Amino acid sequence: MTDSLREMTVGTGAGLDTADMVLNIGPQHPSTHGVLRLKLTLDGERVMACEPIVGYMHRGAEKLFEVRDYRQIIMLANRHDWLSAFANELGVALAVERLMGIEVPERAIWLRTAMAELNRVLNHLMFLGSYPLEIGAITPMFYAFRERETLQAVLEEATGGRMHYMFNRVGGLKEEVPAGWTTRARQAIKTVRKRLPDLDNLIRNNDIFLARTVGVGVLTAAQAAAYGASGPVARASGLDFDLRRDEPYLAYDQLDVRVVTKKSGDCHARFEMLLDQAYVSLDLAEECLDRVDKISGPVNVRLPKVVKAPEGHTYAWTENPLGVNGYYLVSRGEKTPWRLKLRTASYANVQALATLIPGCLVPDLIAILGSMFFVVGDIDK
Repeated sequence: MTDSLREMTVGTGAGLDTADMVLNIGPQHPSTHGVLRLKLTLDGERVMACEPIVGYMHRGAEKLFEVRDYRQIIMLANRHDWLSAFANELGVALAVERLMGIEVPERAIWLRTAMAELNRVLNHLMFLGSYPLEIGAITPMFYAFRERETLQAVLEEATGGRMHYMFNRVGGLKEEVPAGWTTRARQAIKTVRKRLPDLDNLIRNNDIFLARTVGVGVLTAAQAAAYGASGPVARASGLDFDLRRDEPYLAYDQLDVRVVTKKSGDCHARFEMLLDQAYVSLDLAEECLDRVDKISGPVNVRLPKVVKAPEGHTYAWTENPLGVNGYYLVSRGEKTPWRLKLRTASYANVQALATLIPGCLVPDLIAILGSMFFVVGDIDK
């Protein structure tokens, strides 16, 4: 029996024979924004290889789309990225409207644009609070949620929802916003803009935060492009691409969209992207609300009782808070789509972990993972 035993030394230091160890991180929910699994190969404390394994939350949304009509689909699409619900439902509505040739009223276009930018700020604030929390900083979460609650209040007043707004409809919006809503929304934006530096000053130049994030998890522009990364993750690496400016939809062609980019591509650059973009989105939302006050008229178009898209196919894509989302719609002239394929930002962004994580130390793993800003429901759609 003794002869069959084999002595093995695992990663105890230089000069010794060592064996790589395979370690599973997950699948678990806390601090990974959903159920994600990483299969790591370790040499001591250093990660030699990383394989992201997805699918534990698979919802089968694309198959469910095929047996639901165009109004019901909006409810399902709303949920795959639960932090970007308004943007998700907007993308589906835009795809169906494009295929049906519907012209959306101008007031609805400007309201959609304003709410999309407010939703972007809400998304970014969640990550601005949760990312420092994952690497040991508790206080930023309280500041981030204070600002989130201020903006949530005005969106809840208009839509009736706090996370899943269900305010977009094919042809416009569900209904007109309450009287005086734009004034209250502008006041909320003013309040958040005034208080956001509290969070900014607390964390952006914090010595401990800088030590954990600067130079860690560097993603080059070439790597970001190769993996199809987009949004804040790609722009932090220097990829100057934003659909709001480069292929505008809604009212973005009438707005001066300032696209923020960074060069270093590390964890700190990705965090700074969200901070800087939050300021930009607040300005855009305020400008949209000013335009809404100057426009009267309906916020939707009258549709038949049963909505049927004509036979054909179309592709709509939007600049969601986490990156580019695409909606490929194929119709055979029925009330349900023959196919609706989702291209989600999180799915592309998380693939880069296979390149980012190898070579890092285990303590840097969570710093890198959190800085990729993904929602697992957006991966396992």
